[in-house]
Amino acid sequence: MFTFLLVVHAIIAAALVTVILMQKSEGGGLGMGGSPSGLMSARGAADFLTRMTSILATVFVCMSIALAFIAAHRQTQTIDTSLARPLPAAPAPAPAAQPLAPTQDAVPNAPADNGAVPLQR
Repeated sequence: MFTFLLVVHAIIAAALVTVILMQKSEGGGLGMGGSPSGLMSARGAADFLTRMTSILATVFVCMSIALAFIAAHRQTQTIDTSLARPLPAAPAPAPAAQPLAPTQDAVPNAPADNGAVPLQR
């Protein structure tokens, strides 16, 4: 239904542009020529094109509002997962607690530990 209304909306927009371009403007344009009397006379064509422009513009605005309302309340049943990224792996568990005493590598220029207990002052 939405696609059908969207196509009708595009046709109305094209008709509106065509009717607007057919009107005779101050600077020329694509105005239609014709006999001096009848529907397609200068006055008759202007009245017809003016009425047609207002009708098409009204239908265009109403269709725009209706399409916006339908699009806002449209619910889809499927979710496109083609661009979904995989979830990252769970973080590794924390390593075991480190000893509090500094090691040979942690203290620069420290003498080698040969098992002797340091003297306290």
